[in-house]
Parts: sequence; structure tokens; C-alpha cells
Amino acid sequence: MKINNIYEGKQGEKLFLLGNEAAVRGALEAGISFASTYPGTPSSEIGNILTKIARKAGLYFEFSVNEKVALEVSAAAAASGLRSFVFMKHVGLNVAADALMSTAYTGVRGGMIILSADDPSMHSSQNEQDNRIMAQLAGIPVLEPSNPQEMKDFMIYGITISEQYKIPVMIRTTTRVSHMRGVVQLGPIKPGKKEGFFSKEEARFNIAPAFARKLRQELVEKLQKLEITGNTSPINRVVKKSYNRKVGIITSGVSFNYALDIINELSLPVNILKLGLSYPFPREFVQKFISNLESIIIVEEVEPFLEKEILSLLGQEGWQKRVYGKLDGTLPRIYEYNPDIICQALTQVLNIERLAEKPGIEFKDIEPPLRPPVLCPGCPHRSTIYAIKKAVQNLKIKKENIIYSNDIGCYTLAMQPPYYMADYCICMGSSIGVASGLSKATKQKIVSLIGDSTFFHAGIPPLINAVHQKANIMVVILDNQITAMTGGQPNPSIPIDGWGEEVPAISIEALTRATGAGYVRIINPENLNKAVEVFKEGLQHEGVSVIISRSPCIMLKKAETEKLTYQVNQEKCTRCQICLKQFTCPALFKKEDGSIHINYLLCTQCGYCIQVCPQKAIEVKK
Repeated sequence: MKINNIYEGKQGEKLFLLGNEAAVRGALEAGISFASTYPGTPSSEIGNILTKIARKAGLYFEFSVNEKVALEVSAAAAASGLRSFVFMKHVGLNVAADALMSTAYTGVRGGMIILSADDPSMHSSQNEQDNRIMAQLAGIPVLEPSNPQEMKDFMIYGITISEQYKIPVMIRTTTRVSHMRGVVQLGPIKPGKKEGFFSKEEARFNIAPAFARKLRQELVEKLQKLEITGNTSPINRVVKKSYNRKVGIITSGVSFNYALDIINELSLPVNILKLGLSYPFPREFVQKFISNLESIIIVEEVEPFLEKEILSLLGQEGWQKRVYGKLDGTLPRIYEYNPDIICQALTQVLNIERLAEKPGIEFKDIEPPLRPPVLCPGCPHRSTIYAIKKAVQNLKIKKENIIYSNDIGCYTLAMQPPYYMADYCICMGSSIGVASGLSKATKQKIVSLIGDSTFFHAGIPPLINAVHQKANIMVVILDNQITAMTGGQPNPSIPIDGWGEEVPAISIEALTRATGAGYVRIINPENLNKAVEVFKEGLQHEGVSVIISRSPCIMLKKAETEKLTYQVNQEKCTRCQICLKQFTCPALFKKEDGSIHINYLLCTQCGYCIQVCPQKAIEVKK
């Protein structure tokens, strides 16, 4: 499907959309005129689409420097009367939490959607968290779509209640909803306001204690009204009624799909309540559903969010009903669900033997191939990491005397063998702060690895702190001039923005020098020998040394590089396997007879391996 179809599609048409694509269409139908993000899987496709169509669709969009800034700019737009949309992955909401909590108090004038893409099972994330709890902590309502059609429709519904109650609304998706494809019937596109106007209202947009106390009271009142709305909301509904009034399922999000499929497939006599507006918890609506049931099964990812609300409701009412869910072990507390997991739970609860004999394809004997994440062939990070390793070896620094503090990005893959260069990695921008702390706590040598985008995101304040506190660390900024791991979005180090237009590039070198770091160097990792020498200097520098290792991501470089074909000269090759075991480019491989070769389907013609081979056996093919 052409991306333009997302905004050119007419009312009544049906498109086969990804969940994230449906979110974009929903933004257009909701009359949103301002959007912002920091890229993060599983939400990245939303920004990748908006950067291509937003201008044509009459919508402002930006890749902000981090999620907190993204939320702040969208909140400001909503305070100015524009309808705004900010989106991020679940851990991004942690970065934005400070602004989130206060924005819940100030509220909005134009509608505001905050989309959190949660990642159950941590397919591409450092933790598994349920941001319904973050929304509850902040005091903002939560919508949970189950499919692309709902993703689009909930954007419109969310904007409506956001403006009605003057409060930001969270749309909580999970990986499978974001990346699910489905048929979506289009509605009319609503043009957003071209320009907002911020009317001063001191008591509302200043979170001074005297004002905040009143805002807190207003927020609680809004949530009480929203709970009443949830009791009659069309997106909270009983999907399936059964003659059996004994057992009911309460579910939300993608879990609803799994539960409904199993129940339909096996014709189970079970009632289903689907919650689209799950917070504030629609107590009266749920109370009515469960009043005549004997047992309730709660199906939800990731935390027992609804389950605790239902247990609380039962306790307050003094009802004796059996509740099955995460807390009693009927369903797993961790990781994402699938139909098999739901089927197993129903087997246990309903005690129906034939469920265990559910026909289907048996996959147990099919072992999927192991494909650990690796750096791309031709990735300049591999050369940087290899050079650091060589510098450490040349200085004879013992393994136990050097600590690698790593960050979130492609270079996190340095944790893989044979490098093992990620001893501590917790979140975006943490590598420098952690390194600084380690340098104060130990006598070991500390190396901090951080990417260019991550440096702008959250790396600048800890670098200032490290210099000011006289930390003794080597900071390596792996500048590949793109936000690579999430698909290649721009960041402030390059002179183009998300629209592809010319903008001022922000100099990493100037920023690092401005902090007062005593040693700042720029290297090109394509020159391995030079890189090794600079890293040796940096490791021996007392204080904060900063080395910017700059070479474009292979995704950018591939089209620009003159194509040279390389080969392994079998007469020169001694089969030492340094290229395989120490450099580990996926394009190099060993045949059964022990000879080393290049896979030309994978080789990117970067030429790094030529410098790695001590025998000069890798050469240009003539």
C-alpha cells in the first residue's frame, strides 16, 4: 500500500492498515494539527509515516530531542487550542514523566492524545512495564484499542473526551496491536486548526503550590466524571453473552482478540466484557456485568491492573466470587499472551478436557533458528568497538580493571561475544552518569559508550556533571549521524530535519568542548590504526576524555560508496580466524574445509576487514 493512501483515502473506503498506520489516519480524522515524538519501537512507524505525509496533510510534525521535550511541545500546542498528538514507546514515558504529571494538572484546551506503545515480552526493550499504571499515577484516562480499526476510531474518541474534560488522554497499545494489520474503514478527514493562541491563565498553567492544590482538586473531579462516562461509553461493551451466567471474562487490548478467538473456536459458554476505556475503572458497568456470575476470568497484559480493580469492587460489595487471573497464577504474570496461553487458562478454569486436545498444527517439534541480534555488515560501530578493544589490549589493562558503561542503541550489541563490552546498561543516556559514578566508587578504568542521538537525548547533562565532578572516564560518542536502531530517523547532529529540509546542525564537538572536557578528539573508525592510537590516549588521560567516532550508518553510506568487491586470498590466509572470532562481520564465513570466504549477498563493501587481517589476505577483487 502507498503511504499517501493513508491521507488520500476517501470516507467509506477500506484500507488494509498496520495498527500504527491506523493511528496516523485516526490523527487526521481527529483534526490533530500538531504531533511530536522521539522514535522508539513499537511506535516508530507512526513517526516514519508522519514525516512523509504530515505537511501534505496540513499537520506539523517533529522528531523531538527526547520524549520529555516531545510531550512538552505537544502540551504547549494543546494549551494553545490545537489538537495535539505525542507518541512514544513505553520506556519513553518514563523520560516524559515529569512533564506528564504536571500536564495532567494543567489540562489542555485543544484535545491531546498521548500514545504509549507498551512492549510485553520485551521484544525490543529493556523492561516490561504497563503504562496504564503510569496513567493512573498521573490521573489521565486510558483507552485500549484491540485492532487497527479501533486504533483509528479511538484517536477520534480520545480527542473528543480530551476536549470535553480538558484533560490529556492516553492510548495504550501493545506490540501486537501496533504491528497488527487489519481492514480499516475510513471516515472523513477533519482539517485541524492552522494556528493556535495561548490565552494567559496564571492559575492554570503555573504549577505553583497555591495553584496546584486547586488543580489537584479539579483533576480528581474530572476523573470522577470520566468514570461515569465510562459506565455508558460505547467502547466499553459486552461483546458476547452466553446462556451460561456462571463464568465471565473481562479483558482489554489485544488480549480480547485471543480470548474471543478461543471462545468462538470452541463454542465455550462464556460471557465477555471488553473494556476500551479502562481507566478510570467503570465500576458501575462492571458491577452490573459480574453481579450474577459465579466466576470471573481477567485476561490482560502486563500487570493485574483490571484484576485489582475487580477484587477491590468485590471486597467493597462483600461479594463472594472466584476471580481467576494473574494473582492466583491462572495466567502468567509476565510476558505477552497468545491464544495457547489463554486456551490453557480456560482449560484450567472450566475444567473442559477437550480444550487440551484442541486441534491445530503442532509446532513443538519445529525449532526456530537461533538468530541473535548482531551489528549489520559494514556497521562502523563494529570497527569502533574493535579499536577500543585493541587499545585496551595494547595498554595491557586487565579485564577486571576496565568497566564498559553502555547505553541504549545499536552499540548495545557490544555485549555480544567476542566483545563483551557492556557491563552496565540501564536506560537512555545513562552510560555517562553511570560511568561517572563508577569512577568515583572504584579505581578501575571506565569507558562510556553512547550514540549521537542518545547523546542529544539524555547524554549532555551527565557529561556536564562528569566534568564538573572531575570524573575519570573515557566517553566514546559513536556518531553514525542518524537514529539507526529505530529505522533511521534524523537527530540534531545532521543539517536536515524530519521533513528533509535544511536546518542548523548542532555540533557534538562544540557541545563536548563547552562542558570543559579536557580531551576531545574526532576519529573516523575506518582508519583502525589511528583509532586505536587515539583510544589509547583517551584511556590514559586523567579526567574526562571524549572521543567522537564518526562514520555514517551503513544504511546511509551504502548508496554513496563506490562499490568495490573484496575477496579472501586463500594463498595468504593462514586461517587464524581473527576476522571471524574477533571482528565477527556476518559477511565472513568458514567453509567445512576451514577456508574463509566472503558472502557477497551480505558484504557492504565497507572494507573494514582489510585492516583487521594481519596477513593482508583480504583484498580488492580485480
